[in-house]
Amino acid sequence: MPPDGTSAPKTRKIGPVLIVEDDAALALAVEDSLLAAGARDVVIAASSAQALETLRDRQFDTVILDVHLADRGDGWAIAELIRALGSGRPKVIFATGAPAEIPKDIADLGTVLAKPYDFDELVGLVAARERSSILARLRRD
Repeated sequence: MPPDGTSAPKTRKIGPVLIVEDDAALALAVEDSLLAAGARDVVIAASSAQALETLRDRQFDTVILDVHLADRGDGWAIAELIRALGSGRPKVIFATGAPAEIPKDIADLGTVLAKPYDFDELVGLVAARERSSILARLRRD
């Protein structure tokens, strides 16, 4: 219980999340929101190159993808790599100020969240993946 006598906020268990965002302030705010909600592992990649390297080296449950990055005009290369991962691929949440610019076949890989977005809504989308993954594992077992 916090020192002021209020109860601690309930947190969810959220698996590894990759944030691909070149706006450092926004990336850190998203990271803070996820950690406060119970994320156990959050990684930030500020460029397409860094994101692709990170995805080659690690597995994530969710990727939050800004589709307009400073080192590349779009995040399609990242989305294509995620698609190539097959059925075990992470959930993709496209975070963009221009949702209409995402080609339909790319947008179909995940959920599109228009900027500016509400952090609680973003955390809810990430946590929804966690609930569905847990249910799928329980059904297999």
